[in-house]
Amino acid sequence: MTDTPHPDATSTPHPDARFLDGRLLIAMPGMGDMRFQRSVIFLCAHSSEGAMGLIVNKPANDLSFTDLLSQLKIEPQVDVKRIRVHFGGPVEHGRGFVLHSSDYQVEDSSLSVSPGFAMTATVDILQDIASGTGPERALLALGYAGWGPGQLESEIQANGWLIAPADKDLVFGHPDPEKWSAALRSISIDPRLLSLEGGRA
Repeated sequence: MTDTPHPDATSTPHPDARFLDGRLLIAMPGMGDMRFQRSVIFLCAHSSEGAMGLIVNKPANDLSFTDLLSQLKIEPQVDVKRIRVHFGGPVEHGRGFVLHSSDYQVEDSSLSVSPGFAMTATVDILQDIASGTGPERALLALGYAGWGPGQLESEIQANGWLIAPADKDLVFGHPDPEKWSAALRSISIDPRLLSLEGGRA
């Protein structure tokens, strides 16, 4: 974890409705980048300067939240096994970002992304989770996905991503292997049809 959030993540959300803060990106089968295969990404910030998001359905199988607290010498006072650690994206995967419900805020550190969602990238939130005073729902992502100006828009226009509303139960509650299919169903798309399309030669 770092003491300050990523600069892109602290920018004020742009008032233009075209920007997708707080939405989900769903990877299409033919997008080509294997790092994002069947990914569901929560967009924390999107403006004319670029975009920043966290993959929310790819667990970091070699690291648990308890392991991370131990590395930071934080002693949990409550059961923290429900907090899952994810591969958040290919950029700076040594940095940690906590995506969480909006009932929790750290002044000058938490980014209110959309109704129901916030993101905090300081050690304070880990200490509060460990003491039982953190957010009601949360997941930890190591690294993030980033796009330069116009890059995400180009990928969407090239049918690399679909866009869906972010639902707290989907993001925080669904098992990771089911999130991609659940996100597609939330916008009335049968994931079996996309899988068949992606498998054609």
